Amino acid sequence: MQSILLSREEVARRAKQLYEGGIRQKVEIEENIGKMVIINVETGDYEVDNTGLQAAKILQEKSPYARLFGIRIGYSVAASFGGVMERVSHDFRYCD
Repeated sequence: MQSILLSREEVARRAKQLYEGGIRQKVEIEENIGKMVIINVETGDYEVDNTGLQAAKILQEKSPYARLFGIRIGYSVAASFGGVMERVSHDFRYCD
């Protein structure tokens, strides 16, 4: 089954909504801080690993055409090139 067409903005919006709606409470524990959670925005399935690569592979094996989105647990950005990644407070909210 082929995935539905979604804009990048819609993929991000859905992923953030899923993350804040329940995934965050399950994955944002001390041992996962700094790891990546990859979310299938169509099904709500998610996987966690250090870089997100294995998590994405697992999700794509289940749904080859899945629209995936990655969030670094405990941070407001997934990666920083030449900058500093700062931890966010536990009660942060995403800005749209």
